[in-house]
Amino acid sequence: MYAVHPGALPSSVWGGITQALPGDCGAVVLDLAGVPEYFEAALSGGRTELTVASLVDRLVAEYRADRVRQPAGGPVTFVGWSFGGVLAQAMTERLTRPECPDRLVLLDSIAPTDAYQQPDDALDPPLLLRWFAMYLGAKRGRTVSFGPGGSVGLDTGTGLVRLLDVAIDCGALAAGTPLPGLRKLYDTYVDGLLRNNRLTATHRPAPSSVPLVLVKAADSLIPEDETLGWAELAPHGLAVHTAPGDHYTMLSRPDAAAVIAELIRRPRY
Repeated sequence: MYAVHPGALPSSVWGGITQALPGDCGAVVLDLAGVPEYFEAALSGGRTELTVASLVDRLVAEYRADRVRQPAGGPVTFVGWSFGGVLAQAMTERLTRPECPDRLVLLDSIAPTDAYQQPDDALDPPLLLRWFAMYLGAKRGRTVSFGPGGSVGLDTGTGLVRLLDVAIDCGALAAGTPLPGLRKLYDTYVDGLLRNNRLTATHRPAPSSVPLVLVKAADSLIPEDETLGWAELAPHGLAVHTAPGDHYTMLSRPDAAAVIAELIRRPRY
């Protein structure tokens, strides 16, 4: 298994999935945190000179180097979480046939098709606040929820004030945490989303040359969309499954790890 990790959470969150794999299954995490320009773009308004193609260049080089260091027989599966799924699919289409994975497993990843390439202002405050609450909860090991009605109708300022109270009440943040500190974390989070949105906007994916497996989180980023757009890029088949948790906790929950590991080790269509 080669897992493409786009940051946001530490790469150690893959530990549960790798431990749930059979003992003879190797696991390598290709972590974008090792690309300084990518990491720094989340601290500078999401602006970057990188492209999907340039990131794929780096990931392919790392993948090939690992295959030289650790030659192994048997099938290879690429797994990509979130924006990592976009990169894993692009990597597959860059590789020559003997190098290609046998399958792609996409973890709550949104397809980079025209229908899903939205302008920056399409990321409105209620949506961003909902996603940020998920992220904050996963970072702190707590469930952070706006409660009845969720974040619908909230602007950023009002939403963060409410979220601060909720996060302190559930233990995700310490009592006395200042609102400007939460706002700084929120701004960095949003800049990371803008960076990935802008990278995807100039990317034109080829249809997948291998079967796709999509694992949606039970509380997905886009819960009402069954395939997250991947059906358009899956001429060799798309299998859709659900794992417990939300977009962020699906990587660390033991019950979700068991579902994902089973799909990696044994194809289901």
